Amino acid sequence: MAESGSGKPVDDGRGAFSTAAPGAAAKSGLEIMRGGIGKGMADRPGIGRSLNFWLAEVEDGRVVFEGEPGVESLNPLGIIHGGWSLTVIDSACGCATMTALEAGVSYTTLETKVNMTRAIKPNSGIYRCEGRLLARGRQIITSEASVTGPDGKLYAHGTSTCLVLRPQG
Repeated sequence: MAESGSGKPVDDGRGAFSTAAPGAAAKSGLEIMRGGIGKGMADRPGIGRSLNFWLAEVEDGRVVFEGEPGVESLNPLGIIHGGWSLTVIDSACGCATMTALEAGVSYTTLETKVNMTRAIKPNSGIYRCEGRLLARGRQIITSEASVTGPDGKLYAHGTSTCLVLRPQG
């Protein structure tokens, strides 16, 4: 969370592992990501709040999100919209990328591709999405992620390409 002019925390929607948090510019991406593990609803980024997923594990080159999609993510067919899986995969790939970055460096996603393998039913349990780095380049980082259900089956998988953003100067 950011701070207001009075020094009090302000909920800016970015959550506990925001690159805009006080002191974040001096932390590596891995340190920033570790700051978001196991946080409550108020500390999740806005997307995690609205789609009910959270950061569960972080290590160098790897992150795990967990989530429980509910009726807020239903499509008109009565199943969880594919955008839920796409969003959690994009988040896991991006956050795995973040773990590889040094202090003051950020990234942006250039492309994410996702394949859905089976339908997710609402309120059917906690799903896990593990993101892992595939290649660490100076300017381009690629990663992959997969969503598995409480039954251990694969529900979706995908890849992302991210552009490393270094400070100008």
